[in-house]
Amino acid sequence: MNICIFINSVIPVTKYGGTQRVMWDLGKELSRTHKNKVYFLAKKGSACDFATVIPYDPTRSIDEQIPEDVDIIHFNGGALETKKPYIVTYHGNRTPETVDMNAVFVSADHARRHGSTSFVYNGLDWDAYGPVDLGAVRTHYHFLGNAAWRVKNVKGAINVVKALPGERIKVMGGVRFNFKMGWRFTLTPKARFMGMVGGTEKTDCLQHSKGLVFPVTWDEPFGLAIIESLYFGAPVFGTPYGSLPELVTPDVGFLTNSQYDMTAHLKNGAAYSPKTCHEYARDKFNSRLMADAYMKKYETVLNGHTLNDTRPKGSDKYTIRPWIKR
Repeated sequence: MNICIFINSVIPVTKYGGTQRVMWDLGKELSRTHKNKVYFLAKKGSACDFATVIPYDPTRSIDEQIPEDVDIIHFNGGALETKKPYIVTYHGNRTPETVDMNAVFVSADHARRHGSTSFVYNGLDWDAYGPVDLGAVRTHYHFLGNAAWRVKNVKGAINVVKALPGERIKVMGGVRFNFKMGWRFTLTPKARFMGMVGGTEKTDCLQHSKGLVFPVTWDEPFGLAIIESLYFGAPVFGTPYGSLPELVTPDVGFLTNSQYDMTAHLKNGAAYSPKTCHEYARDKFNSRLMADAYMKKYETVLNGHTLNDTRPKGSDKYTIRPWIKR
């Protein structure tokens, strides 16, 4: 099969790059395991050693830019007009008013909230992350996400750890002085802000973490921070919203919307096995399983069927969920 993945970004990414990282790993797996010919239609400046990269020109139609031998196009975030068969993965909670009949979402909850049952869990190429030392000394908790985004609730994460004697938290994805958060300036010395990090700096932080503190106040569509943390043996302490109840089992974490209950859970010395966390992420959320699932979606469309029996619902907003500070 010849597959063109359209992503309106530069690839590869060097730091976070959620959607870009997932689609890169999907393309690699489609090429490596399923022996497909893969094209990326991506922004100028992109490069890839396992697929052909076509610089995207927004002034021209998609069909003018992709090779004739492409069997199916995989769009992300929304489909563009084409005569070719295609699917489209929606990664966020803000979706167009008209959602495509060949829509794919990234968790069962994400699909359900759009009136669909069509989803594929994100998976990552864990080999690209390097070795994991499950016996590493764990010295801190961590937060991973866009801290400037209020629904990620970095303040809640910091407050949980502030209440734990002798503990500290490293914040990846945020800075101490933040204009976007309404002139937020976080004074506590128990929080270290690392900014946007990637590579060995990121994996070193994960590898020595006691757990991801992730009290999001929205319906998280998926959450790469969750599976990355678990892969490095760090359990997840989050809220029961969106995909989290699907991804975080009692063996690998704890969910509550109460700051008091989360703090009490950690104060009581809740113990989780780094090995269990690692193996769970490795076996359930890998790029091989993701590619297998997308191959079934491609085949369904190429056989003349749509991925949804009825049109999914669009949404241009998200619901703020409660975080109880008691």
